[in-house]
Amino acid sequence: MLAIAQSGVENEYAVFRGGRNCLAHAILSGGLTKRKFRLFSRISPPVATRALLFRRRQSVQALFLRHHSCQDFATFHPVFRNCRTMNEQTPVFSPAAEPGARSGRIDFSGQGGDFFSLAARGALLQLVTFGFYRFWLTTRCRQYLWSRTRLDGAHFEYAGTGRELLIGFLFALAILAPVYVLYSLLTIEAQRYSAFAAFPMILFFYLFGQFAVFRARRYRLTRTIWRGVRFWMTGSGWTYALKALFWMLLVGITLGFAYPWSLAALERYKIGHTHYGDMNGEFTGKGLTLFKKTWWIAAIFALLIAAYFYVMIRLAVAINSANLGHAQPQDLPGGGWAVFAFVAFAIALFVLLPVYQAIEWRWWASNLRLGDLRVRSDLGNGAFLGLYGKFIGLLILLGVLWGIAASIIFIPLFKSLIFDLAASAGAPQWRAIAAIYAGMVVFYVPFLLALGVLQRYFLQYGFWRRFVASISVDNLQAADHVKAMGSAASALGEGLADGLDVAGF
Repeated sequence: MLAIAQSGVENEYAVFRGGRNCLAHAILSGGLTKRKFRLFSRISPPVATRALLFRRRQSVQALFLRHHSCQDFATFHPVFRNCRTMNEQTPVFSPAAEPGARSGRIDFSGQGGDFFSLAARGALLQLVTFGFYRFWLTTRCRQYLWSRTRLDGAHFEYAGTGRELLIGFLFALAILAPVYVLYSLLTIEAQRYSAFAAFPMILFFYLFGQFAVFRARRYRLTRTIWRGVRFWMTGSGWTYALKALFWMLLVGITLGFAYPWSLAALERYKIGHTHYGDMNGEFTGKGLTLFKKTWWIAAIFALLIAAYFYVMIRLAVAINSANLGHAQPQDLPGGGWAVFAFVAFAIALFVLLPVYQAIEWRWWASNLRLGDLRVRSDLGNGAFLGLYGKFIGLLILLGVLWGIAASIIFIPLFKSLIFDLAASAGAPQWRAIAAIYAGMVVFYVPFLLALGVLQRYFLQYGFWRRFVASISVDNLQAADHVKAMGSAASALGEGLADGLDVAGF
């Protein structure tokens, strides 16, 4: 390749700047062929830059046009997109500059107060409907988020209904209830023979859960509409589940090292079977790219975990040798370091987990392709950090306030009620037990509903607002003539995911 660049032919060279990196390409003014250009396009930026000797700063366009037309120059190779020559006065020939080509940024117009009111009203309705309203609440939250999200002047639509989710959940319950009973019986029986005999059942539930995740994604896609055309999905849920099981085992064997590659492989399968009308999806992300961006986070966690276990092992040895099993950890050698290591790990988890999530989501969005549509994301590393901080802070405050209310109101009230029932002559014991359970319900259910409101507001609305606002889409003109295809999928997958507690965002 370098020999071509340094040949005796009269040549002129140019530097093309496109995408994120500066790519240096040698362009032979005489006898230019596609094969030679592709060879140069594979040269790494630093090598190509050193190999190219700029003898005269002439227009690359003029050199090229001696043998080719303007259209050939613009469509000759993908790297000509957004390129600039060494001569700043040379006109730019780029597909992005062609008439009709356009890009757009996703706009979100939702208001936090409106969504919080929606979530709070839904929590109250869940309380009076014994939880059944959550299917309609989920639907209303999705409709709110979808309808406030706009791209290229058109709003997204969510066409799902609460009734579909309820029916899907009931069907899933009819499937899962016998499975849970059978699993419990087999686990009890298997433990008589081996402590690891229940492991196959755990793998089965993981497999079933991944099947549910895939089918739930298919349901949500087929209920998502943009410009009157629905998204849809093909592929096999069981094939995806087997792939997920294989990668889960590989991640476990490699102690988490293979996680970026597993994520890339599973996303390639899901996005590869995703469609918008007659446009097919593609995921171009590489596991190595994600690993390069996040290895330092994994290294920090690994060091903290290793330090914690090291301190705990030394502490256990000290307890065993000194026969101090009755002492508190802070009174033992190394106990303070164990507490310090645990606190350091908790702080790192609070800070680095949102950072990792932002990096992963940006990597995921920036590698999405849908036909000729190209997606980009400029989500910052700290985009989710404030949301997690507010959520955890309000969660702690809620717990403190609820504890105070329990100590002042609930505990004395139900304690006296239980004693009165127990002291009553001839009072059946089941009334006292019922009073205990009623007190637990009255105490815990409002707390869980309040927790759900905070979770929906910060970890759903907040995440959605910041993530979609970071996304830009190129080549939007490709979606102008898309043809509607695909059909609505069953809500069974959503019900299975809900029943197995593996429902996605």
